[in-house]
Amino acid sequence: MVVWAPMFGVLSKMPRGVLVLVKEAGRHLLRRPVMGVAVCAHTADDRWLLIRRADTGTWALPGGTVEWGETLRTSMARELEEEGGVTRATFERVTGVYSRPDRDPRFHAVTVCVLAAIEPPVKPPVNPAEIVEAQLFARADLPPELALGMRDMLDLALAGGECAFE
Repeated sequence: MVVWAPMFGVLSKMPRGVLVLVKEAGRHLLRRPVMGVAVCAHTADDRWLLIRRADTGTWALPGGTVEWGETLRTSMARELEEEGGVTRATFERVTGVYSRPDRDPRFHAVTVCVLAAIEPPVKPPVNPAEIVEAQLFARADLPPELALGMRDMLDLALAGGECAFE
């Protein structure tokens, strides 16, 4: 509390018009979509990696938000290792860019979905409070529904279709 006290003193001395402008600028700077990556990851024998989320118990594509200073390629590799236990992955192509605000109830995200060839997982997920397990599925055994509306992302990758843009 002591650390903030000098800041509040300075703010209380600012003219009201300046405070309104600062508040408006903050609203625009802080209310922006989050950038993320989702990975449609497959092995050479056509098995597909899914992760089971701890919060809902549902299956999903591995992925997450891009961290400050990261490239999409670095984010893809990090998320595959953290969530799926995959240490060897090769980017193949972008399969879609998804930005519908209602896709994720937690926040508005712009998600770049990519196709990647992977070696099978070699270790468990890093954070079991977030990801319960990672599993490879044959096409015929893929779950009909995925968390956060990700099934359409996977279906497009499976079909080898044009890059989606929403």
